[in-house]
Amino acid sequence: MNGISSLLQNTGHRPWPIPEGEWSYYQEWNNVLFLHWKVPYEELIKLVPEDIPLDIFESNCWVSLVAFTMQKIRTRKLPSFYPISNFHEINVRTYVKHDNKAGVYFLSIEAEKVASSFIARLLSGLPYEKANISRIQTKNTQQYSSVNKQKGFKLDAKYLVAETLVAKSALDKWLTERYCLYQEHGLNTYRFDIHHNPWPLNSVKVSDLNTCYKIGNISLTRKPDLMHYSTGVKVVSWNRKLLK
Repeated sequence: MNGISSLLQNTGHRPWPIPEGEWSYYQEWNNVLFLHWKVPYEELIKLVPEDIPLDIFESNCWVSLVAFTMQKIRTRKLPSFYPISNFHEINVRTYVKHDNKAGVYFLSIEAEKVASSFIARLLSGLPYEKANISRIQTKNTQQYSSVNKQKGFKLDAKYLVAETLVAKSALDKWLTERYCLYQEHGLNTYRFDIHHNPWPLNSVKVSDLNTCYKIGNISLTRKPDLMHYSTGVKVVSWNRKLLK
């Protein structure tokens, strides 16, 4: 718990204070590949609830594919259980802002394991689905592959982790430093607050990349406009709150 106490005390980078009350979940997002695309506003707006305004950076809307390994996810009072708490995940997200709180909205979430997908969907209400995901890491390269036959989604990425981004650009921070997520569930829309240290970021050198994700009229098949890699962050999150 000492590590979590230290994490909760490091708040100077946050755009608003951490929520009142006890956190509910702990998790680690490790070995993270970020692929970012600019997308048309008129197509993206169709995919996001009307009560959550899109967040726009210098006249551009963005969608990101985030592939990583979830580890040690658990509730506040229970230990993690490896067969369920550790799994590979891919989410496709966009950027929104409500009540001056910039966050993300998931267009798709895929998990490697059936049980993990089911439990995560049950506890959070987030739209987790099962996909066949694998990861291979060697001394020089990393490879991330996924197939979701039901939706026709596919990712094949082989890449090198390059230099550390010592000086992050405004766009680097805008795409990664998000401390809440929004999601609709039934007829309601909720906000989930989260907290973590600033993302450590590296540039990426891709040797092979094939993305096949089509959501609505947005197709993520061309080369991303920007890419990042991160070793990861430790995260605490709070129970969802109904938006007023």
